[in-house]
Amino acid sequence: MTSSESRINADLHIHGKYSQGVSKKMEFKVLSEQSKKKGIDLLGTGDCLNPSWRKKIERLEKESGSVFSYRSMKFLLTGEVETVDRVHHLLIFPSLSKVEEMYERLKRFSSDIDSNGRPRTELSGEELALMAKECGCLFGPAHAFTPYTGLYGNHDSLTSAYGKLSGDLDFLEFGLSADSSYASKILELRDITYLSNSDAHSPFPHRLAREFNTLDLHDISFDSLKALFRGKKGEVVRNIGLPPEEGKYNESACNRCYTHYSFQESISRDWRCSCGGRIKKGVKDRVEELSDTEDVLETKPPYLAIIPLQEMIAEAVGHSSPTTKKVTTIWNSLIDEIGDEVHVLCKAPIDEIKDSAGEPLASLIQDFRKEKIEIEPGGGGQYGKIVSKKSTKKQDRQRSLIDF
Repeated sequence: MTSSESRINADLHIHGKYSQGVSKKMEFKVLSEQSKKKGIDLLGTGDCLNPSWRKKIERLEKESGSVFSYRSMKFLLTGEVETVDRVHHLLIFPSLSKVEEMYERLKRFSSDIDSNGRPRTELSGEELALMAKECGCLFGPAHAFTPYTGLYGNHDSLTSAYGKLSGDLDFLEFGLSADSSYASKILELRDITYLSNSDAHSPFPHRLAREFNTLDLHDISFDSLKALFRGKKGEVVRNIGLPPEEGKYNESACNRCYTHYSFQESISRDWRCSCGGRIKKGVKDRVEELSDTEDVLETKPPYLAIIPLQEMIAEAVGHSSPTTKKVTTIWNSLIDEIGDEVHVLCKAPIDEIKDSAGEPLASLIQDFRKEKIEIEPGGGGQYGKIVSKKSTKKQDRQRSLIDF
């Protein structure tokens, strides 16, 4: 394959329908259909440690030790595990036999491994990391900057979470409220591979593959991904995801009424809102707490911020939800007539979008490409949202979109 032919779009962290709070529509048939419309080539299976979900994985067409397929969509064996400190971790497995091995080892430390897609365990991060390495898995923190279950929501450093194995992580996943500009402020992350994945709980287009990665791989296999993470062959070409402001925990805000507060004001209030709710520390403030370098990490892949097409359509037609019938109809029409979501957002001629969906959406996508969309930041558990157009533009983002 040539370099361009070897590039794939991969969302390596999703969930199956047996995880708590996950749509029952998260089935491989639906995932395959929706991922293609999003421009995705490779999905993580998610939840492969769960026996019920694993039975469904076993029914897929097997392509190699860790890669399965359903109607040409490729799936790589992945799962998420919670440690005793409530931190979530993403594991990528080389084979089903290694999944079974990890399952048997985790059973002694988890009371819900048979009922929950992402099992809770009594293990420390270091113990889980060691177990993952012994089973030949690729391993790293999931949604590392997210409060509650993220690495930096519970620890001040990699060493605090992983002890002597802190230098053996294969990757770090941002989470929806952060990107590489956030991670670059923390010196200990200088040499780690960054991933942006959706952690999707439903197959709706504004959830599935809302974050993904463009990877340059020799082929779609566990070994190729391992070689990429170890710096031997291949690369993460770019991370793609939401603008951090769209994440639910970007700024410090009340978890009841969602009033936003500055970091200093939150401290002065002892993290208590006027309504009586708790102020949850935002990712932006948490990163400033941890920041220990002024250097720019020039070797890291670029981060391309993409607003989900359904959200853009909802804004253009004046709907408050991206899942209304009208929004969904327009989205499907654009995909059928023009191409997958990435193509519509980043490359399709504006006139073509205008002819298919009208001037308001075409104008909004044009503004998006010029980075003229203003986002009202999320916080306290509430997503950010599109609110207005900026008057300025950044040429670097424009070039990255054109070259996508």
